Formats: sequence, C-alpha cells, structure tokens
Amino acid sequence: MKLSNLVIGALAAWLSVNALWAQETSRVVENGGTGKYSAVMITEPSLPTHTVFRPKDLDGFGKKGKLPVIAWGNGACYNSPWEHVNFLNEVASHGFLVIAIGVMPKESGEQVRGSSRSAQLLDAIDWAEKQNADKSSPYYGKIDLKHIAVSGMSCGGLQTLEVAGDPRVTTTVVCNSGIFKGAPSTKPGMPQISKDYLKRIHTPTLYLLGGPSDIAYNNGMDDYAQINHVPVFVANLDVGHGGTYAKPHGGEFAKVATAWYKWQLTGDEQAGKLFTGTPALAQVSGWTVGKKNMP
Repeated sequence: MKLSNLVIGALAAWLSVNALWAQETSRVVENGGTGKYSAVMITEPSLPTHTVFRPKDLDGFGKKGKLPVIAWGNGACYNSPWEHVNFLNEVASHGFLVIAIGVMPKESGEQVRGSSRSAQLLDAIDWAEKQNADKSSPYYGKIDLKHIAVSGMSCGGLQTLEVAGDPRVTTTVVCNSGIFKGAPSTKPGMPQISKDYLKRIHTPTLYLLGGPSDIAYNNGMDDYAQINHVPVFVANLDVGHGGTYAKPHGGEFAKVATAWYKWQLTGDEQAGKLFTGTPALAQVSGWTVGKKNMP
C-alpha cells in the first residue's frame, strides 16, 4: 500500500510539472502589430502575475535606444488583459515594454476574470527596475526607467489614478474612466478614491473617452475640468465604453495612445503634433478634443 501511494504521488507530481510546461507562455498577436518592431505577448517566469507585450527581438535596444515602460490596468479590474490584447500588442510593436496586470489570456474560450489591485501597476515598474539591473536578464540595460507611463481602462483607469502620484511616473493615460463624483464607488474591487487624487497627478495626462455614450464620460470630463496644474488632453470618439481595443490592431484608440506614448516617452515631436498647437486629432473625423496647459 505504501509503495502504491508513493507511485501515485510521483505520478501526480510528474503530471503537474508537465502540465505547467504545457501551458502557453508566449503568442504572436496579429502578426506582431504594425509598428517597426514585431511584438510578442509573453509570460515572464520572474513576473507570473502579469502579461508582457514587447518587441520580440531585443537586440536593437540598449546602446542606441531603450524601451520605455507602460504599466497597464484592465477593465472591470480583471486579472488578465484579455479585452485589450490587440491594443497592447500594437502599442508594444512601436518600441515599448508594456506590462499588463494579470495572467496571459487564452487564445480562445473562457477568460480569466479574477480581481486585480492598483498596487500591481507599481509591481510592474518594480519588476522593470530589477530586470534592467540584472546582468542575467534579457532586459539588462535595455529599459528606459526615465520614461514610465501608468495607464488603464475603466477600473484600470481608476487604478492608474490611484498610483499616478508615484514619482517614477512620467505620463498618465486614463481610458474610458474617471473618478466618481461625490462618494467613491462601492463596487467590489473598485479603487476607493476621491477627486482629491487628481491633485496627486504630476505628469502630462491623456484622457481617452468613448463620447457621451460612454458610462465613464461624465466622470472623465469632470476630471478633465478639475485638472488645472499639469498639461492635460482629453479626446472623445463616440464609440461607447468599450472603446476600440478589440478591433484590428486596437483601432483608433491604439493610434491615439501610441502617438501620445511616442511623444511623451520618446520625445517624438511629429507624433506630438496630434495634440499640440491646433491639434491634428481635431481634424480627424469623429474625434472631439480639449486641452489645457499644453503648447
């Protein structure tokens, strides 16, 4: 009997290990995106709580240019970026290290919906710092820690606003979100933050909203109205709360967000023309914009 139990135990352990090996740890999304750097979605063993989107080939980064960091929070506080895969992959293909909260989404079938925490955005930045300093890491010396964005959609936008005061952050992007007027939201898992958190923002900030049909529209526009101490830009496309994240290559939202990241995180002035002066985005069909404290 004892021998039988040992055999059963060993078999169970073997099956468990092989099941872990069988789990998908990387996937190419939409042929790697449309940017200069073909992207890949991966699970890093040193950060299994998050999903990383980044250029597949890292050899071109380091001496000539480094990867700015974008930490991402998901809609509905989900603990997986399954709603935003096309969008995040597209952004990464333009030369960014995108670190999204939660486990890597399945290619099909039921997706992970567990709850996430705002602190996981800071976990992503902490991990990037450690990888950049670790000589054994493929990211060693390749990450631009002077240019870091915190970003997120809906609940993830609130998570973004909760941590936006971190001194390492250099730009903030809030998508289909805004702090609730009056009392904070009582929904389970939703960050319990008030409008006072807007005062903690210390970086140029972009709000991407889905127009009046977006359930977060009023909250987001009220945030924009109250932010007067940093450069802030608000852009609306009347597509509702779901944005365009699931459309091919993230749709219009990916184009605008990528331009903002290029401008703020890499100094790309051409990309910045979408937002500066008479904003080029205002001339794009369907978009309405506003800006304050900006050139």
